[in-house]
Amino acid sequence: MAGEQGRKWDRCLADTAVKTVTGLGVGIVFSVLFFKRRTWPVSLGSGLGLGMGYANCQNELRSPYLIHGRVVKDQ
Repeated sequence: MAGEQGRKWDRCLADTAVKTVTGLGVGIVFSVLFFKRRTWPVSLGSGLGLGMGYANCQNELRSPYLIHGRVVKDQ
């Protein structure tokens, strides 16, 4: 059971890091191309990425007994 919790935390941290860095990158691109090098698109993009990662972590950690799989129909 403790191993599964550790894997969930690892997935959460990795997912949050990827979303935050992606949001940061998109914010930098928008800042350079469209907003004359203002800083608010960078902050907004990284904040949105961090928030999405946080929401995904909450969803994953609150459903401890969810089994990922497919439903098999009776024939």
